[in-house]
Amino acid sequence: MAPPCFADCPSHPDAGGERALNAAEAVAEACAHLGWTYQRLAPLGDILAANLKWLAGYRHPRNAGRPGLMPAVLDAFAQPRPLLQGAETAGDPIEVLPALFHALWHRQLTTDLDTPSTSRSWSARPRAETAWTGREAAGERPAQRPAGAQGRGSRPLPRREVAGGRPGRAGHPPHRPGRRR
Repeated sequence: MAPPCFADCPSHPDAGGERALNAAEAVAEACAHLGWTYQRLAPLGDILAANLKWLAGYRHPRNAGRPGLMPAVLDAFAQPRPLLQGAETAGDPIEVLPALFHALWHRQLTTDLDTPSTSRSWSARPRAETAWTGREAAGERPAQRPAGAQGRGSRPLPRREVAGGRPGRAGHPPHRPGRRR
């Protein structure tokens, strides 16, 4: 079994300058002490980074749509097809596209993220048809969450009392009337 890996993925090759390189050395030493490996990865290409950042906006469960919509989306893409054609097959594209992008983010469907993201240039296909690299290519299944576990972004924030005795959300300042945010 391979040791755990800590991956550092900077936004550009010179991100952080000399301080970041010194920090990387310290992190590599700490990882080695723990039996982990450390890798500073090459930055993502501009198109891939932009596409991932955009799709990340659809990661929240609310984008999966109404009950029954996601199965219709997955059925529409049982065979590879252009995004708009599949969205129209599954229903009203205004309703279907957020669910489609949610499925792409969660790797239920896949597309070539190295091409610019336009509805005419992307086509989606079931994940099973994807030529994955790494663990999936070796026949290993990716780690599954325990039943009932929620991923980051879907976990409710803890409740706390804020000024005035009102309940609030941790990490969010209370609203103060008359002050601009």
